[in-house]
Amino acid sequence: MSALYIDADACPVKEEAERVATRHKMKMYVVSNGGLRPSQNPLVETVIVDAGADVADMWIADRCGPGDVVVTGDIPLAAKCIATGARVLRHNGDVFSERNIGQQLAMRDLMADMRAANPLGAGGGGKPFTKSDRSRFLDVLEREIRAAGKSPRTQIS
Repeated sequence: MSALYIDADACPVKEEAERVATRHKMKMYVVSNGGLRPSQNPLVETVIVDAGADVADMWIADRCGPGDVVVTGDIPLAAKCIATGARVLRHNGDVFSERNIGQQLAMRDLMADMRAANPLGAGGGGKPFTKSDRSRFLDVLEREIRAAGKSPRTQIS
C-alpha cells in the first residue's frame, strides 16, 4: 500500500496534502519533532520524533520506498528517498528526480559555501510562498500519487 510522507517542519501544504491523500484513501505520515496539532483523520498519522538533527528525515528515509510519495524541501532527504524508489516533491510542486537530484545537491552545497564566505552575513532567504505555488503543488501531488499508484510497493512499512 502506497503512503504519503510529509516532512512537516515548515511545510505550508499539510492540509492540502491531507485532502489529496484522503481522496485517494492513502495513508499519510506527518513527521516532525513536535509542535504540530494531530489530525483527527484516521488516514493521517502524526509522528513525533526525538529532537535532533535529521531525526525526522531519517524516519522518513528508513520507511519510504517504491509506490510512496514524499513531500520535503530538504535536498539530502530527497536524495535518500529517491534512492529508495519513492517519488519526491517540494511543497511548491517542484519534483526531485534521479535526473536532477545531483544538480540540486551541488547547488545546495555551493550556496552554503557562498553564505559561509560572506563576511557580512547578508542573505536574501527564500522567495515567498504564493497561491500559485499552492495550486501547482496540488496539481503535481495529484500527478505523483497517480504515478506512484502504478508502481508496485516492494517494501512494507
